[in-house]
Amino acid sequence: MNLLNRFTLPAVAFSLALGSFGLAQADNVKIGNIEPMSGPSATLGQQGKAAREMAVEEINAAGGIKALGGMKLELIYADSESKPEKGVAEAERLINTEKVHVLTGCWNSAVTYPTTAVAERYGIPFVVPVSVSDKITDQGFKNVFRIAAKDSWWTKDQFAFLKDMQAEFGTKVEKLAFVYENGDWGKGFATQWKKLAEEAGYKVVLDEPYPSTATDLSPVVQKIRRANPDVLMLVSNAADAILLTNTIAEYKVKVKAIVASGGGHADPSFMKAVGKNAQYLFDIVEWETDVNKPGAKEANDKFKAKNGYNLTGEAVDAYVAMYVLKDALERAGSLEPAKIREALATTNLKDGPGMIVGYDAVKFDATGQNEMASPVIVQVADLGKGLERVTIWPKNARRAGYTPVFPITK
Repeated sequence: MNLLNRFTLPAVAFSLALGSFGLAQADNVKIGNIEPMSGPSATLGQQGKAAREMAVEEINAAGGIKALGGMKLELIYADSESKPEKGVAEAERLINTEKVHVLTGCWNSAVTYPTTAVAERYGIPFVVPVSVSDKITDQGFKNVFRIAAKDSWWTKDQFAFLKDMQAEFGTKVEKLAFVYENGDWGKGFATQWKKLAEEAGYKVVLDEPYPSTATDLSPVVQKIRRANPDVLMLVSNAADAILLTNTIAEYKVKVKAIVASGGGHADPSFMKAVGKNAQYLFDIVEWETDVNKPGAKEANDKFKAKNGYNLTGEAVDAYVAMYVLKDALERAGSLEPAKIREALATTNLKDGPGMIVGYDAVKFDATGQNEMASPVIVQVADLGKGLERVTIWPKNARRAGYTPVFPITK
């Protein structure tokens, strides 16, 4: 059944009720956050929660939403458990019971996709910090706004990176292996990879989805070893990224490069759990701690002091999302969903507190996609102070003095 058409009349009535919602009826701006607080993506959900809370503390301490008389932002959380049906149910609850004014979430693309349909049905603006599946903003919805780059942009950059590395280091890549979690996120990347590999003339020697909940990935790693790829491309959540990396090291799989896709490989728990097994891994993310943006170092230092680990690209998107909402609320001067939606649609946030992303602005196109979003690629390396993530691509963003290791095996 089409989610957008279910309960059409109640949705219209509820939307009208929201449209007449007055400031006197609300003490705070209620932001509903649907995140994986438990399950396979729980660490990522917790990082997004910590980043949101830091941003909201800053915004509220600076006077809240001045256009709404200094009204404060209030975060209300719901645990998706990384399950689409749970995300949908929580969206209904947040809208109908908690009476939230906007929604954000859900990290997992497989959860965000159906959940945005609930928000659209009720006319509630939904800000997507990071879920990257193309189809989230391909639905024709008017209330969905994504800050991160979509997966087709990430995969294009991964292939552009491979081309540039071959040219820079005189190393030819012919065979690729694709290994990915079997949710919407992994499948979305794999679909794009296959298309781009064919266009570029690469031979795909392995195309292997797996469940993120797997407790033994040795059969997958054995397939990788038998396939003998030049480059292994991965999409993983935290627990499976750790398991896969350690199993690859255990089986002594040799490749010219491993190219990951953020998510679990960017999780702070990843390098702690795999140590030297992560050496020279490449990873594509939207942000890294060495990004040259005003306020980025200060924000990361503050976050690390509060939480004990660095901001990740996904956490930065969640942090920025709160400032995007602040900007929209100031321009809307209203809690009416239609006016918030209109303000979000005309966002062109270029600077100010919170704008610590690597790209130049947050500006949404007609589909709700941030047209300015762009990732970078890092390499895990030890520069004398233990393993760290070093920005290497695009080349003009490369950390000064660092030469990437490519290939990682001769």
